[in-house]
Amino acid sequence: MSQTIDPAPVRKSVQVKAAPARAFDLFTSGMSRWWLKSHSINPTKSPTKEIVVEPRIDGRWMERGEDGSECQWGKVLVWEPPMRLVLAWQINAQFQFDPALVTEVEIRFTPDGTGTRIDLEHRHLERLGDQAETLRQMVDSPNGWGALLESFSQYAV
Repeated sequence: MSQTIDPAPVRKSVQVKAAPARAFDLFTSGMSRWWLKSHSINPTKSPTKEIVVEPRIDGRWMERGEDGSECQWGKVLVWEPPMRLVLAWQINAQFQFDPALVTEVEIRFTPDGTGTRIDLEHRHLERLGDQAETLRQMVDSPNGWGALLESFSQYAV
């Protein structure tokens, strides 16, 4: 008997030409360079200056506005360079930071030929309760994780 998770995790993959260690570094420390500027949740509406992933377990994942404001998105749950990263996504279906909410975004960096296969899974969406399917549809839409990974693949050459 198999168990169905409702809603199902969002899974996306992309191939990049960079080796896993470089891809991991570009993904984490270079996020400001490839993250789509339209994907900001800063309540001050200040343009995004920087996206930070602090390189350690419990490190913050956040955006910093040009005005110096900071808006946390989540935190680092697993830091295993150059192969694996798990981030707590603490953003609700209204795209606001919610410290009581934790869904997970796992990113795996797997050697593949002359480059790296990046597999992303956004899971535990059921923790959003009645808003779970709404958020799932947004992050699985053409403008969601797929667009972000495509942007990363253009950067990680």
